[in-house]
Amino acid sequence: MIGRLNHVAIAVPDLAAAVAVYRDGLGAAVSAPVGQPEHGVTTVFVELPNTKIELLLPLGQDSPIAKFLERNPAGGVHHVCYEVEDILAARDRLAGAGYRVLGDGTPKIGAHGKPVLFLHPKDFCGTLVELEEA
Repeated sequence: MIGRLNHVAIAVPDLAAAVAVYRDGLGAAVSAPVGQPEHGVTTVFVELPNTKIELLLPLGQDSPIAKFLERNPAGGVHHVCYEVEDILAARDRLAGAGYRVLGDGTPKIGAHGKPVLFLHPKDFCGTLVELEEA
């Protein structure tokens, strides 16, 4: 059912410093920051030959990333994102098998302009999983 790894998301307390690590330290191509107010984050994508790294900075104290950084002040891996061909079919298959979809189960438009859903980390080896329709 899942396709390729779309990205690994890393929550960061300082976006400029994180960009410098990937751009200047590792020589990666890095996108400009983009605010995603509907998700409570600012995102930067680090382009790799086979996937992306998504750097996440909270937009406000109500952001889920702000809460993550309270528990992990230095930042860290927040979630992994896998592509699926049909997000509604994937949701229905997973929910039917007893996996928990976060929120009300309605896909939202993600940072790439495509529908996304999140799956409960307790059902996926302690890892928050994002599904993105390819």
